[in-house]
Amino acid sequence: MHSKIGWYHEDFVPSGGVFLFSERKENMRVKDTLNLGKTKFKMRGNLPVKEVERQKAWEENDLYQQRQKLNEGKPSFVLHDGPPYANGDIHMGHAMNKISKDIIVRFKSMAGFRAPFVPGWDTHGLPIEQQLKKEGYDRKKMGINEFRRLCHEYALKQVERQKEEFKRLGISAEWDNPYLTLQPEFEAAQIRAFGAMAEQGLIYRGKKPVFWSWSSESALAEAEVEYHDVTSPSAFYAEKVIDGKGVLDNDNTYMVVWTTTPWTIPGSEGIVVSPDFNYSVVKPAGDDRQFVVATEMLNKVTDMFGWDDYETVKVVTGKDLEYIVAQHPLDESRELLTMLGDYVTLDAGTGLVHTAPGFGEDDFRVGKQYGLDIFVPVDDKGYMTEEAGPDFAGVFYEDANQIALDKLKEAGLLLHYMPYEHSYPFDWRTKKPIIFRATPQWFASVDKIKEPILEALKDVKFHPEWGNRRLANMIKGRGDWVISRQRVWGVPLPIFYAEDGTAIITPETIEHVANLFAEHGSDIWFEKDAKDLLPAGFTSEHSPNGEFTKENDIMDVWFDSGTSHQGVLAQRDYLTYPADLNLEGSDQYRGWFNSSLITSVAVSNHAPYKEIISQGFTLDGNGHKMSKSLGNTIAPEDVIKQMGAEIVRLWVTSVDTSADVRVSMESFKKVSDMYKKIRNTMRYLLANTSDFDAKTNAIDFADLEAADQYMLVRLNQFIETATDLYDHYNFLELNKRLMSFISNDLSAFYLDFAKDVVYIDSTDGHKRRSMQTVMYAIAVALTKLMTPILPHTTEEIWTFLNEPEEFVQLAEMPKVNHFADEAMILSKWDQFLELRVNVLKALEEARDAKLIGKSSEAALTLYVSDETKALLDSLHTDLATILMVSELTIAPIADASDDSERFDDNLAVLVARATGEVCERCRLVRKDIAADPDYPTLCASCAHIVRSEFPETATEGFEE
Repeated sequence: MHSKIGWYHEDFVPSGGVFLFSERKENMRVKDTLNLGKTKFKMRGNLPVKEVERQKAWEENDLYQQRQKLNEGKPSFVLHDGPPYANGDIHMGHAMNKISKDIIVRFKSMAGFRAPFVPGWDTHGLPIEQQLKKEGYDRKKMGINEFRRLCHEYALKQVERQKEEFKRLGISAEWDNPYLTLQPEFEAAQIRAFGAMAEQGLIYRGKKPVFWSWSSESALAEAEVEYHDVTSPSAFYAEKVIDGKGVLDNDNTYMVVWTTTPWTIPGSEGIVVSPDFNYSVVKPAGDDRQFVVATEMLNKVTDMFGWDDYETVKVVTGKDLEYIVAQHPLDESRELLTMLGDYVTLDAGTGLVHTAPGFGEDDFRVGKQYGLDIFVPVDDKGYMTEEAGPDFAGVFYEDANQIALDKLKEAGLLLHYMPYEHSYPFDWRTKKPIIFRATPQWFASVDKIKEPILEALKDVKFHPEWGNRRLANMIKGRGDWVISRQRVWGVPLPIFYAEDGTAIITPETIEHVANLFAEHGSDIWFEKDAKDLLPAGFTSEHSPNGEFTKENDIMDVWFDSGTSHQGVLAQRDYLTYPADLNLEGSDQYRGWFNSSLITSVAVSNHAPYKEIISQGFTLDGNGHKMSKSLGNTIAPEDVIKQMGAEIVRLWVTSVDTSADVRVSMESFKKVSDMYKKIRNTMRYLLANTSDFDAKTNAIDFADLEAADQYMLVRLNQFIETATDLYDHYNFLELNKRLMSFISNDLSAFYLDFAKDVVYIDSTDGHKRRSMQTVMYAIAVALTKLMTPILPHTTEEIWTFLNEPEEFVQLAEMPKVNHFADEAMILSKWDQFLELRVNVLKALEEARDAKLIGKSSEAALTLYVSDETKALLDSLHTDLATILMVSELTIAPIADASDDSERFDDNLAVLVARATGEVCERCRLVRKDIAADPDYPTLCASCAHIVRSEFPETATEGFEE
């Protein structure tokens, strides 16, 4: 071997010429000392380390602000960040959410839009209070402001913690100026939004059943409740009629009612029946009592109760039973009124519903209609009060179930008992069951503005489309929103009370409080007396002595985040309201999407967003919810440490985020293989364009080789497709198209035969420069297109490209170019590629038969029809190079030999072993080896190239 020939290493590429020797795949020998030199090209992964270095450079160069400055004056696109809760490390759902947003914002920023991204955090609420409790702080033994200060400090620490974790994912955002719901300016905007709703009569105080969390000692909104399957004690019991109104006998008739909450029986005020049902009065054999049951439930009930023989005394309608009075089963001094209700069903029970207006929404509504008392014998912590009776007082409500059952049984009124499985609401923070409990609370009326809300939704575009129906149905079925909370860490309700108890919420007081909060923060509410929080000289006819008190409840945290359109979008002049897009998990249909829609329509009469994207939940590999207690979580940090943030980012595009997504380390390993394919393809493109200068070496489209023209057209097709998929937020399809372009168009086709040109042709040879023109265009376009997804990797690639921008993030997305006759070019080459599939099949069969080793050892004869011959001629290309064979003959299909493989009427293929010797440089089998005596191991073509490129080698000789 020549003494000046070395071995090719993957980290090096030639920087000024062509290879003297080449082998197609591995161990490529290169002429690396004959004035060529070496260019180090270390595109090794090592992502966990390299990404941190990249991010440091981005921060030092303030790339986010540079991009914002470049986009000044462009059309705006604002993605409004739904605030995650500031507590604990981020999980994979957070990562999927923020990366999806980052991909969108990065693309928009490079695609001609001013797209600022302001991240936010939800910083108030119960979880922070609970965390401090775990750390040993008791808010009831501390001053309110002292405890709030601790909450404030804890929240800010969590914000910083999560911020660093989001930044490690490569998220580009206004990290130095995020929005926090505890910021004074945000709180002031929230107060003004509350005031605007109050001015329209949408805020009121009332006593009615709400979701009550005894574990949190506070009311909850619907969005703070989750449902779990539970087993409850289902009791069927009798209530004696004491005034049958002439319809039922008074002495021995009993109404049979049903409940799954026996603990609420002490609060019972009545019985509800359906006006549309028939009810049978039956007398079981051997029992002197008569029982009233819905006729349609009679067979089911009698079987359950063991009434094998019974007599039907009479049948009445539900309307006939209205106003009949029965005796309370646990307290003979109390009476129960029979009422009509349209919510009674025959799915279960008896058709007669136990009714406790203090413990249920339907019960409350019908109780108010009939003028019943709202009796609530349970305290804030879930314990029965003295009003429940001596047997119940001081008993936890769940334990009261058994007491109630025992007392019913003792009185001979318990007809049947059985466990009943059903879905029941739980506090989503404490994971404890809640109760329905009527308490005085502040509400925001949804009913009053339901129609405008639904009308505003018609202007919102949803991804997926069914999201519109889902949110609309939730609004349709939503009751008024309980917005008061009996906690301390949050924004106080800006309400004062006069001496006679009248609530004071006026534009004057609201604006004054908002200004105080803007200057001092909401802590001032708890620091000052009411008189110091009211405007100077404020008076009210309801306070003749000038005395006022203040509300101590705070607002629901969903009101905090739900007014971010005012605290962020409407407040920062570089943002727009409504936002162009909101993107969150599907749970936000009853959360942030819902609350922000209500408040925005109330305040501004339009939705706070133009489009909504909803995503599913992240589950473990078996489809189960991730939980630290179950040990089935995979934290983003775990993947980043092993594989890098790029793998997490690429993974987000590889899954259908519109549905629930399963997460496993195996899935990330598969994505890692995908990433390696991308990386190696880009490395190949860069390695083979390292001596290419687009300004001086580029070839015009009209002068490109035919295959190169085709690939440039295919590239622009991909640019158009990718841009459209970005615009429609279809990252999964984008991922598929990207991998298809890289694997099929590039690796399996174009780059497969490219080495027979870029390694072999002379440095400035037309074929080589033509191919490099397209390779470089592909490298630049793919780098830009992949930047929203893989910014760390593309920034590394960018350092090897000779482009004007220092960072690819400061470049613009590639534009789609169209070329003369591109439709015809695509048509012809698509037909050829179909033919190529059959040729490759024939070559593979020849390899399997040991006729040839590599395709370069083949002499190929294609027997083709006149039509196919015309197609091949029209390509104007070296088909032997593209098919990677040493010899190629085109013959009429009529001449096809018997040993050729016939594919159809247009093609037959014969594979033989090429005759001659292997050229040491191009590795093709040639008959003209040693045509130039100075290069005895090279074919004539290679000898000519080497002599012209390196004339000094002709006299140096070769050593074996």
